[in-house]
Amino acid sequence: MKSDIIKKFYISKEVCKIIGITYKQLDYYDRTDFIKPSINGAGGYGTRRMYSFNDLMKLKVIKKLMEAGISLQKLRKTKRYLEQYDDSNNNSGDGFLKVTLISDGNTVYACNSDKAIIDTLKSGQGVFGIALGKVYHDLNGDIERYLIKNNKKDVTREKVKEIIIYE
Repeated sequence: MKSDIIKKFYISKEVCKIIGITYKQLDYYDRTDFIKPSINGAGGYGTRRMYSFNDLMKLKVIKKLMEAGISLQKLRKTKRYLEQYDDSNNNSGDGFLKVTLISDGNTVYACNSDKAIIDTLKSGQGVFGIALGKVYHDLNGDIERYLIKNNKKDVTREKVKEIIIYE
């Protein structure tokens, strides 16, 4: 599936607005090696963190799980599951499309087939699920709305580099 992504990377300020987290949270995730920017990390004063679309996918999923009450310790384990589906080579987010995360509030399971989902649900406990395909499409919409709102809809990769230098 071809992604509708317009930009190739996102700076911290954009990530916070698109995902709906604070800069303090994003900084904490980076400093504690929870979710680090895959394109360019913080390298001292004046450098900018640059996040890929896949980084944003992980952040959006983690945010949803936190809102559902999953502990940070369990989120760290979940992040390792997410990294198995991270297709960083093409940064399209397509690796996440067929995965559903299911949790009973205690454990988070990554299911990549209908059979795996059914087997996980057989326990009979109350669960909730997050279909990463839906998160993928929601994130594309969030990014597009952000870019339109900030008049960056037609931005090319070269122009983005220029904007980042002068912002």
